[in-house]
Amino acid sequence: MTPPAGQPAQPSDDRPAAAATPPAADPQAVLSPLTSAAVFLVAVVAPGGEAAVRDLLPELAGLRRSVGSRVPTAGLTCVTSVGAALWARMFAGPRPAGLHPFQELVGARHRAVSTPGDLLLHIRADRMDLCFELAAQVVDRLAGAARVVDEVHGFKYFDERDLMGFVDGTENPAGRAAEEAVVIGAEDPDFAGGSYVVVQRYVHDMKAWNDLPVEEQERVIGRTKSANIELDDEAKPANSHVALNTVNAPDGSQLQILRDNMPYGTVGRGEFGTYFIAYSRTPAVTEEMLRNMFLGKPPGNYDRILDFSTPVTGSLFFTPTAALLGDLPGPPAEEARDRHLAGPPPAPDLAPDPASVPEREPAPVPAGADGSLGIGSLKRSTVR
Repeated sequence: MTPPAGQPAQPSDDRPAAAATPPAADPQAVLSPLTSAAVFLVAVVAPGGEAAVRDLLPELAGLRRSVGSRVPTAGLTCVTSVGAALWARMFAGPRPAGLHPFQELVGARHRAVSTPGDLLLHIRADRMDLCFELAAQVVDRLAGAARVVDEVHGFKYFDERDLMGFVDGTENPAGRAAEEAVVIGAEDPDFAGGSYVVVQRYVHDMKAWNDLPVEEQERVIGRTKSANIELDDEAKPANSHVALNTVNAPDGSQLQILRDNMPYGTVGRGEFGTYFIAYSRTPAVTEEMLRNMFLGKPPGNYDRILDFSTPVTGSLFFTPTAALLGDLPGPPAEEARDRHLAGPPPAPDLAPDPASVPEREPAPVPAGADGSLGIGSLKRSTVR
């Protein structure tokens, strides 16, 4: 069932477990292994820039091959995704069933903001220079047609830990389970082989976090810090990150998403965060996790990690197959495109507006903070 624009679907409606991915599907490199470096670019496309984007998308694979040929062993990939507003401006015909704008969530104390985003480029490799070069080539091609509204350079931090010191994503699904969790199948045959992706950039209040004793940090997360062992049910608080980010299907099985979160930061400016990026077969699973976090389950029982991490961006995209990027659907009729063209969207204010963000007791985000969280953390099958 297609959710109304801006409204989340229900996981049980959108993810039939038996729907297989057709053999002809040609996913982008969504399932490729985690790397030690990444660049995340979110861009908005100006009115009239659609033609330049249509020219670029089929050529991205060639650009990646050219840059990656300099160090073939570094595994350079680029996964490109399209937002709901741009899809309507760019393409005629059917649209992905679950594609809609990211829905803002306003809880009693914390808020998941929704920020503009037409294109997402998730560039990763085992060397930052390759990521940087490909990003520069893409931005050069988009000059005058689109502008980057958020750019994050991520890095691997020790043994897959976030900057809060906990291992991030130890339970990502693998193999066939990852494919089932991430790749659209026969439930939406026009877009089989594609995926959905939600991104949020979080900034950590490291002073407040580091002031907590380790035992209290472990209760916030729901895992031990050193050994990365999930706390047992008796010791794990109901508002811990792990407890609130386990989502089950009606039959009791756990629904999963695939995270490629990365830490990032700027020491001199006091910016410390994690870029949360979650791929899924339907956005409904990630959206349910976020509702649990921000609104609470039950209502008011919000994720306590949010007392130390604040989201400053939030966008949802569809990730087409490589084949679809190489052979794009035709453009919409001019009158249909104009209905979706209200002018260039404003760049998001990457610092939270103090008047609109609920107060946090521990401590305010450091001045100039401009970061992201490890919202996809300790369990890759949970949102952190």
